[in-house]
Amino acid sequence: MRKEPVKISERDSLSRVKGFEEVVGGFSEAEALQEASRCIQCKDPKCIAGCPVGIDIKVFIGQIIKKDFDGAYSTIRQKNNFPSICGRVCPAEYQCRKECVFTKKGEPFASKEAIGIHFLERFIGDYGAQKKLQVKSASDDKRSKIKVAVVGSGPAGLCCAGELARCGIKVVVFEGLHKTGGVLRYGIPPFRLPRNILDFEIDSLKNLGVEIRTNYIIGKVKAIDELFAEGFSAIFLGLGAGIPSFMGIPGENLCNIYSANEFLTRVNLMSAHKFPEFHTPVNIGKHIVVIGGGNTAMDAARVAIRLQHMNGIEPDTTISYRRTEVEMPARRLEIEHAKEEGVKFDILVKPEEFIGDENGFVRKMRSSRCELGEPDSSGRRRPVAIANSAFESDCDMAVVAVGLGANKILTGVTPDLSTDKYGDVKVNPETMETSIKGVFAGGDIVGGEGTVIEAMGMAKKAAVAILDYLEKK
Repeated sequence: MRKEPVKISERDSLSRVKGFEEVVGGFSEAEALQEASRCIQCKDPKCIAGCPVGIDIKVFIGQIIKKDFDGAYSTIRQKNNFPSICGRVCPAEYQCRKECVFTKKGEPFASKEAIGIHFLERFIGDYGAQKKLQVKSASDDKRSKIKVAVVGSGPAGLCCAGELARCGIKVVVFEGLHKTGGVLRYGIPPFRLPRNILDFEIDSLKNLGVEIRTNYIIGKVKAIDELFAEGFSAIFLGLGAGIPSFMGIPGENLCNIYSANEFLTRVNLMSAHKFPEFHTPVNIGKHIVVIGGGNTAMDAARVAIRLQHMNGIEPDTTISYRRTEVEMPARRLEIEHAKEEGVKFDILVKPEEFIGDENGFVRKMRSSRCELGEPDSSGRRRPVAIANSAFESDCDMAVVAVGLGANKILTGVTPDLSTDKYGDVKVNPETMETSIKGVFAGGDIVGGEGTVIEAMGMAKKAAVAILDYLEKK
């Protein structure tokens, strides 16, 4: 008889919406052993191919079964420098868990019976943090004299830095903001990724010898040519995609309409939820609408409804999405959590116009109902507005979470760096090398918005190519 999945513990929705403490609890040792014992140790485990960084999932789960937690930590860290992070934020239901033998073929995402691979990874990552386990870098006198610059301290930059440092390379990371982590810090709320976990994983890189310089915008403070002139033998660009996209509808420039990027940065990075203890305020409305259906939209809505609770406002936060819930790219877990916390979902809705008052503040949103037509370039059915279906809804604050574009601070002053029509950096897909010899790139600046683990997968590929480039050089 197949064993039942172990249900992960979660804080109840009534208490968790009153603050930013972590929602999902980790497995206890007994729970981890019970969940790991469900794995049938397939002869040909498809779950490994579903992991963008290629963690040997079968082996590390087998080690958990044997209570060899140190060994499991070592196995994961061979492929992934950030198990505690990825165990919390990876969309496993679209990746490793989707390929689990317990998920039926053709399912759009993992079934509930699939092994909780991400929760087991989190258990081992947190075990390593508690035991202060560290991975040592290779001692290589030849490589230790080689310097590589990494631009950006998001998941791609940090991953590439870690891979190179473990091989004995001297790595310097340049971060434009005053804190490291990139989207991991400014984009993901603490109730999904606690800051002590993020800081531990970043500190583990510093223990490998990685140097991080903050408040350092490459493209402003220094150019790529100047980095080479300073003795860096190769450069990796993990610039991310930091420019918010908007819908281009009337009234979008009214007051109290935020991009998700600004809204989440104000709260996650600059602690607006603790104003006036911290000096960054954020206006909170009585009727908040978040437009979009991805993880960023879920994060924004869940932050917004917390701020309403914390400010004594009767919670009224709605996600407005053009397609149905099935087409939402957000993690299933985040959708469930948003619903549990009181976020409303208005699906098959296309915003047409924001309506403001005499002082320039948004007061209403006019939208049309939609139906799904033929599939578009994303493979999802295109939303088509229904004639004469327009309606208005109260909206005194809106957050637009419809995507991000490439930041051109560096590419705009580097004409030799080839970009596509979207401003993304062009690379050789085999090596991740750009049009400039010795300059490599990965993450959202290459492929547009993606997941943390996808960015890390590109960074690992780039790190291998960088090592090969340095050897030949």
